[in-house]
Amino acid sequence: MSQTAVERTKKGDEPRKRGFFAQILLFFRQVIDELKKVVTPTRKELVNYSIVVIVFVIIIMLLVTLLDYLFGTGASFVFGDGNS
Repeated sequence: MSQTAVERTKKGDEPRKRGFFAQILLFFRQVIDELKKVVTPTRKELVNYSIVVIVFVIIIMLLVTLLDYLFGTGASFVFGDGNS
């Protein structure tokens, strides 16, 4: 069983299940502990990360646009463009 849902008694041989509200409180305590570990990036890091993301998105947009054009042109060639 999970260590978060089960607590050992003093003897250590039989597990004791936490109650519903104890599990909820434990969850919130763990969330707060994890949030304390978060490190806020500096302004320089934030600008750098933003530029990397924007450049990546532009590259993917160009790739998708190119593939769309190629498949559209190929479909028009195979099936005709609809003009008689």
